[in-house]
Amino acid sequence: QVQLAESGGGQVQAGGSLRLSCAASRRTVSIYAMGWFRQAPGKEREFVAAMNWGGSSTDYSDSVKGRFTISRDNAKNTVYLQMNSLKPEDTAIYYCASDFVPLGDSRGARGWGESAYWGQGTQVTVSS
Repeated sequence: QVQLAESGGGQVQAGGSLRLSCAASRRTVSIYAMGWFRQAPGKEREFVAAMNWGGSSTDYSDSVKGRFTISRDNAKNTVYLQMNSLKPEDTAIYYCASDFVPLGDSRGARGWGESAYWGQGTQVTVSS
């Protein structure tokens, strides 16, 4: 069983930055792919970013590409999401997730469902 714990959420003004962290309970980051998803009030959960276990493959949703960066520190079993140029529409609960992706292609994370490992989420609020 893998447990994931997000941190780093908060409230920020539009144009600001936040860095989210996701700590895994055991050696996960270097084995599984890691991803970030978000869910805004009244909306379905959506994919944000993902990285394969080796870091050679990353994927971003069009809405965050160029503004968000996913990275990982295998020694700390932690994955990060650096969020810059935040917009009010980025307001959501952000979830960390972990699972395998076929052939190490991080795009496979887009299809993750309830069978993946999920964290409890951290709230990000961007005010205009």
